[in-house]
Amino acid sequence: VMPQFQPEGIDQNRALLELLHRLAAEKNATPAQISLAWMLCKKSWIVPIPGTRKLERLKENAGAADVVLLPSEVSALDKILDTIPMSQVFGGSKIVKKA
Repeated sequence: VMPQFQPEGIDQNRALLELLHRLAAEKNATPAQISLAWMLCKKSWIVPIPGTRKLERLKENAGAADVVLLPSEVSALDKILDTIPMSQVFGGSKIVKKA
């Protein structure tokens, strides 16, 4: 039921996934940690609240606080998120950036 995890969604999100995996390998982190670290870089009042049912994932998520992203890496993620087509996400509509 989650379009982003269906084969078509994975194909549509391939460029973003490749960037996340590349940054994760460079930073000795997981793609999830890169995603959380990116959110932590955005604004000081943004606090990502990931959910999990497993202690292993909780520890992984907490490790995102130790991932340091350079401004150029944050910009690269921002740019790709602004320019690539992505799949619909669970819950409905696309996120549309206000001008």
